[in-house]
Amino acid sequence: MSTASKTSKPIPLAELAAMIERRRAETGVGELPRNSGKRRTPGKKALLDAIRDAGGNW
Repeated sequence: MSTASKTSKPIPLAELAAMIERRRAETGVGELPRNSGKRRTPGKKALLDAIRDAGGNW
């Protein structure tokens, strides 16, 4: 069973970004800190290493 309302419609990504930016401005929330990664599992570390080795940067 879907959790989405039958009346909800997808919104464009640009519109979502504008809504988020507006809410941040209204609440005074600035840039959020990135996850430090101190508690990553060995599997996650291996995945990130493989992405980096393939030329990606996550």
